[in-house]
Amino acid sequence: MTRVRRVFPSALLALLVIVSGCAKGSDIKWESPVAREHPLVGRIWDVTAGAFISEETLTARLAGSRFVLLGERHDNPDHHLLQAKLVRALTEAGRRPAVGFEMLSTDDAAAVARHLARSPKDATGLGDAVNWSRSGWPEWRFYQPIAQAALDANLTILATNLSRAATDAVRRNGLTGLGPTLATQLRLAEPSPETRSAMARELRDSHCGHATEGIVDRMVDIQWARDARMAASLARGQRDGAVLITGVGHARRDRGVPAHLARHIPDAKIASLAFLEVDPAATKPADYAARFGGEPLPFDYVWFTPKIDDADPCEKFKQARAIQQ
Repeated sequence: MTRVRRVFPSALLALLVIVSGCAKGSDIKWESPVAREHPLVGRIWDVTAGAFISEETLTARLAGSRFVLLGERHDNPDHHLLQAKLVRALTEAGRRPAVGFEMLSTDDAAAVARHLARSPKDATGLGDAVNWSRSGWPEWRFYQPIAQAALDANLTILATNLSRAATDAVRRNGLTGLGPTLATQLRLAEPSPETRSAMARELRDSHCGHATEGIVDRMVDIQWARDARMAASLARGQRDGAVLITGVGHARRDRGVPAHLARHIPDAKIASLAFLEVDPAATKPADYAARFGGEPLPFDYVWFTPKIDDADPCEKFKQARAIQQ
């Protein structure tokens, strides 16, 4: 099959710099209460250029990319409001990307289709249609504005993540549990030893040292398979590209969804944007690289926001484990 590369006229990009669907960062009414006065809040960092850029410039850059990954902290409402604003900005720029959600697995695709066939503009009811309240994700009201922005513009909503059956198979048997047919469909490649080690270290830290090495190894397999599944879902037959709503770790260019997307469409232009909560002790963008394994930051752009809380994540993790036990 001949691959057609979409070209975005320079005139359109110039217009986007002047007319953008996003308000300026300084005009945003933040919902997260912590560190709103931090000097980085509302600022957007171009990682490659090593410079701050305007919201209008960011919007133009995203509109010129076939695939856009918007990496969030799941329970930060500001991240979701900014994601919704950017989806609207892209459609106002003339783009018609599909909008994929990490939070929806391929099992949910039929329920999404049935709901939208009955109520094509109803984002409110979409959460109930997929039993969102039982999913373990933050409340649907956080994600509803993103879905509404997509539906208002008649964009396709994609359920992108690995099915529950496939996830269970990987949990039991590692990546071989996917079977040869699905592995081929996903163009799955084994992570390099260096990548596996880095992913294991990140997962070990995120679970505050409470996960055994065997469990961590399987979590690496599951994350790798999920990223491959999300990449394949975005790449498959999307006429005007796609936007992915996902956790910040999945938006990493070095080993997240973009790395898998590149195996499907090597010449596709991919933009990765991370929404990062500020740290009172970190006042320069480079200060945030350590949490991702060192410089440079593994994204194209970073948009800094206030924090949802000051809680120690490991203390929260311990409390959650105590409740489960």
